Amino acid sequence: MTAQREWFEKDYYAVLGVSKDASDKDITKAYRRLARQYHPDTNPNNPEAEEKFKQISAAYDVVGDATKRAEYDEVRRMGPMGGAGGGAFNFDMGGDGLGDILGQMFGGRGRRTGGAGVGPQRGRDIESSLTLSFEDAAHGLTTTLHLTADATCTSCTGSGARPGTSPKMCSACGGRGSIADNQGFFAMSSPCRSCGGNGTVIEYPCATCRGTGIERRPREVNVRIPAGVSDGQRIRLKGRGSPGRNGGPPGDLFVECRVTPHPIFTREGLNLLVRVPISFTEAVLGATISVPTLMHNDVMLKLKPGTQSGSRHRVKSKGIETPKASGDLIVTVDVAVPTSLSDSERAAVEALHSVLSSPREKEKP
Repeated sequence: MTAQREWFEKDYYAVLGVSKDASDKDITKAYRRLARQYHPDTNPNNPEAEEKFKQISAAYDVVGDATKRAEYDEVRRMGPMGGAGGGAFNFDMGGDGLGDILGQMFGGRGRRTGGAGVGPQRGRDIESSLTLSFEDAAHGLTTTLHLTADATCTSCTGSGARPGTSPKMCSACGGRGSIADNQGFFAMSSPCRSCGGNGTVIEYPCATCRGTGIERRPREVNVRIPAGVSDGQRIRLKGRGSPGRNGGPPGDLFVECRVTPHPIFTREGLNLLVRVPISFTEAVLGATISVPTLMHNDVMLKLKPGTQSGSRHRVKSKGIETPKASGDLIVTVDVAVPTSLSDSERAAVEALHSVLSSPREKEKP
C-alpha cells in the first residue's frame, strides 16, 4: 500500500463533507463546490481559506482516485494497529506515546512500523510575484515568470545517482526500507540504517545535486493570468513548485499579482470607475458626452438637464470582462467651473444670476 501516516489521522470524507459511501460523482461534485468557495483566487490575502483549500485538495487527491480511495478505506478500516497476520500486532513507533513506551520495554528496538521507512514526500510550495499593468490585469495575458528555485537535477534527472549509474536496492532490507523485529506476540519494525529507510542506496552520488536529485537553478515558468485579476491576488499553479522526494508529487507555485495604477481608471471588483469633466451649461441643459473605456471604444453617455456635479452614471457591460461575468462602467461627472471669464461671458453669467435670484412670477391658472 502507499498509505501515509496522515491517513490514520485525517477523515478525508469529513473534509469534503460527504459520507464514506458517497459515489465518485458526489465526491467530485463536493470537491468542486468547496474548491470554488475556498480557492485563493477568490479569497485573496485569506490564510484560513488558503489552508482550507489545501486540505480540500489533499483529501480529493486521495478519495478522488479510485485506487487510492480503496487503499485509504482499507487503512482506515484496519487502523494504526491493524493486524499483520498470525495474530501479531504492528505498532507505529515513529514518534512518542505508546511507541516510546514499547520501545523502552523491548530494549529500545521498536521505532517504526512496516512498509517503506520513508514514504513519498510532497515537494514544497514556492511563492513568487509578478508586476502587471492595469490593462494586462484587466484583459489577462500569458507571460513567462523567471525565478530561481528547487528543480529536478538536470544531470541525474532526479535519481540522485551519477550519470551512467543508478541507485541500488538495499541489500540489508531487501528494498523494504525497514527491518522487522519479531518479539513473540508483538511484531515491530524500524527504519533500515543502511539506506535510511529509502529502500535504495546510491553508491555514486551525482556531483551536481550531491545525491538529493534536486538542484537550485534558474527556471522559466509560463503563467496564464486570467482576465480581471486584482492587485494582491494569488494565482495557484499546481505542480509547478519544488519537486517531491522518493516519488512524491511536486508542490505548487503561488504567484502574487501586483497591479500598477492607471492614470484614468480605478476598479471596484469588475466595475471600472472614471471621472469625466462637463461644463456648467452641459450640466444645466443636459448633453450627450463621450466617455473613454478600457475594454472598448469610447461610448456616448446622455446626461439629463440638471445633472449634479459628483453624480454617478452606470454604463452596462462596459467594465472588465471575464469568461464568466462582465462589470459596468461607472462614470462620475464633475462640473468644471471656469477660472477666468471674458466680458461677454461675465455679463451672461451675471444676467443668469439676476434671473435665478429674482422671485419667480406665479403662473396664472
